[in-house]
Amino acid sequence: MILVGNAVLSDDIKENFFVCDLEACKGACCVEGDAGAPLEDEETEILEKIYPIVKDYITEEGRAAIEKQGVWVIDKDGDKGTPTIDDNRECAYALYDEKGVLKCGIEQAYLDGKVDFKKPISCHMYPIRVTKYDQFDALNYDRWHICDPACQLGKSLQVPLYRFLKDALVRKYGEDWYEELIQEIEG
Repeated sequence: MILVGNAVLSDDIKENFFVCDLEACKGACCVEGDAGAPLEDEETEILEKIYPIVKDYITEEGRAAIEKQGVWVIDKDGDKGTPTIDDNRECAYALYDEKGVLKCGIEQAYLDGKVDFKKPISCHMYPIRVTKYDQFDALNYDRWHICDPACQLGKSLQVPLYRFLKDALVRKYGEDWYEELIQEIEG
């Protein structure tokens, strides 16, 4: 275990290699699973604010799902998350590119300069999942067969998971926290 600030990280985060390989997985993390992307409280307000812009970036099916369910939902575990199409197909905010790869409509609006919110932090940090406790956050590597190509690519490029997710970790915890993580792992 690695302790940095108020976060406890599993050793898997320093010991495993990872680089997303969207050409291989086709964005499977946006469609696989039993719920949409987990959302933090403040992200629900952001989605409500930016949806009028983001809706132009998503599929017709995604818009219909959001109009039916709302811009965010409470999942079966009582947690806030993004709605999905047809009860647990892809995230309602997903879009397909010209190669059939699922991508994030929120992120595309961000990249186009239309909104200042990149995407839910749970998506940005994936495959790290955060469990919040009263005194600390537990960060764990969510191993899943759909990410096997990312593990293979990361290993061939020798990119550790914590390095691949630098931007997301800095976004969540700050630059000083990330530098402390690097010191803790690399010395």
